[in-house]
Amino acid sequence: MNATATTDLPVLVIGAGPTGLAAAAHLVDRGIAPLVLEAGPAAGAAVREWAHVRLFSPWGEVVDPAAEKLLAPTGWVKPEPSGYPSGGDWAELYLQPLADVLGERVRYDARVTGVSRTGRDRIVDADRETQPFVIQYENADGREHRVLARAVIDASGTWSTPGPAGGSGLAALGEKSATDHIAYRVPDLKHPATRARYAGKRTAVIGSGASAFTALAYLADLAKSQDGTGTHATWILRRGISGSTFGGGEADQLPARGALGLAAKAAVDGGYADAVTGFRTEAVERDADDRLVLIGEDGHRLDPVDEVIVLTGFRPDLSFLDELRLGLDERLQAPVELAPLIDPNQHSCGTVYPHGVNELSHPEQDVYLVGMKSYGRAPTFLAMTGYEQVRSIAAALAGDREAAERVELTLPETGVCGGAGLFDQPEADEAATAGCCATPGPLTIGATAPTGVC
Repeated sequence: MNATATTDLPVLVIGAGPTGLAAAAHLVDRGIAPLVLEAGPAAGAAVREWAHVRLFSPWGEVVDPAAEKLLAPTGWVKPEPSGYPSGGDWAELYLQPLADVLGERVRYDARVTGVSRTGRDRIVDADRETQPFVIQYENADGREHRVLARAVIDASGTWSTPGPAGGSGLAALGEKSATDHIAYRVPDLKHPATRARYAGKRTAVIGSGASAFTALAYLADLAKSQDGTGTHATWILRRGISGSTFGGGEADQLPARGALGLAAKAAVDGGYADAVTGFRTEAVERDADDRLVLIGEDGHRLDPVDEVIVLTGFRPDLSFLDELRLGLDERLQAPVELAPLIDPNQHSCGTVYPHGVNELSHPEQDVYLVGMKSYGRAPTFLAMTGYEQVRSIAAALAGDREAAERVELTLPETGVCGGAGLFDQPEADEAATAGCCATPGPLTIGATAPTGVC
């Protein structure tokens, strides 16, 4: 296929979540045809799985400008900008209407299983950049399909690949066989069956980011309720507790995030949760009563718990991109030019700066990882950042290099050292606290958490 014919092909967008749909809106605004493949049955399928969790950012910051422009002629009314949507609100009131406007440009139940160049695996150099991309996907019934595209924007996120309980990045010994009592998402305690699972039980919460804060706050509320007597949490941190552990509090310029950290601190201070610091899980065992016992790398054994909630972050699924030539940072699995800007080992404080096509490019021309997936294992993502990414990429694909390299976004200062990081979706990671003070060795903290300075 010649180059002229290739430019007539659509730009393939993987994922109909916030960033993927924003990418499609920007492409339409530029006169470029998008084709969005969504693995789930509806727009924002991953977002719907945390429908009960509220975002840190208000409506005014989670609606993309190009998407709003596309929605306006339909009579769509933007929610009150100062209000904070839940994941369910975001999906139903914004993402699905946007996908409906895009119409046949969005295909559901279409899980991408492979991306390559036509007639070229990753080894072949000859005429590589003149060949269109070939994308293979499966429907829910297992039928396979292929489509061609001039460029690929992967906005599939990281939700499908949560981090394990094991402190080494591998599943702890015994973790897989104990999954009947282990969850990897913030539980919806308004759901009767889920509420019954945790009510009156002892639950270990592993993680130090926003998801862990949310779980601790939810469990504390359950403990205070009439049906939650006896509910107690053991909060397990791989690092120590310092002044930054609970985020920025009232100093956080994302007030909802600051309030969440304070709610988690209140759970510890109020005796609804105990904190165990400096503990890295090596193994999970069952005791005689079928309760779970977590064992640390140093052999330290914690008291048995009924349930475990693992909230140690997420990681990108790169398996279906294996035939492409990606340039990824060896630690974060983020694009090499972006990684230094978001590395939590270096940037536990301050702002993640807006970025676009230059930081997101790969050796494979016209392939882009965007949204949470572009951050690899880093936990500091804002929806606004993803919208700026795809604005820049759409401009570049349209040949408007000046617009592509122009920054059109100003992010709020975090007001935080360490803590949960900058993100709207519940995907924070232990790495967010890197670079701050840590307490060596396992140490069980009582009702009052110590303070420290980063």
